[in-house]
Amino acid sequence: MPMSPHRHNSPPIAASAGVSRQEFSPEERTLLLRLAHDSICTALEKREIPFDPPTPHLAEPRGAFTTLYLGGELRGCVGYVLPTCPVNRAVAETARAAAFEGNRFPHVTQEEAAHLTIELSILSPAQAIRAEEIEIGRHGLLISHHGRRGLLLPQVPVERAWDRKTFLEQTCRKAGLPADAWLTGASIAAFTAEVFGEKEV
Repeated sequence: MPMSPHRHNSPPIAASAGVSRQEFSPEERTLLLRLAHDSICTALEKREIPFDPPTPHLAEPRGAFTTLYLGGELRGCVGYVLPTCPVNRAVAETARAAAFEGNRFPHVTQEEAAHLTIELSILSPAQAIRAEEIEIGRHGLLISHHGRRGLLLPQVPVERAWDRKTFLEQTCRKAGLPADAWLTGASIAAFTAEVFGEKEV
């Protein structure tokens, strides 16, 4: 079973802000965005949707974040940090979680569902990295220490104008660790995120 969804407070920004190439084709992007919508609508109708991956690529385990907007305003954002299930299932489950399980917003209603705009962030597997190798705008961070874990997406330091040191410190704080934990034994891993939404399709 996938881990509990991870709530992220900062909405994704422009597509491909944290990735060096486009991995998902326009057809795959359209399919995943439609799946996110269908997952929310079928939940409201108390129906299930099939989780069989339509292509081998979409069967690959990936972390994913689904961000919902309504009238241009953030309406929910939930993600799976780790690649514990196929990307198509991760999108479907995080879309439902963003609509109905987030603690910052009321549940999405049937009327709202028809007007939602969805943006997806598909994460690459996280890999260990040295602090000096981190590239702002390309890498997201996952910092772990003593059972605590904090994650920030690649676009966060861009939208907040952070340098590398601040990015590391803030990811430590997200984990509930001292800001300098990245210097005192915490493990640092990096990932990229391919970000796309309906305005780009």
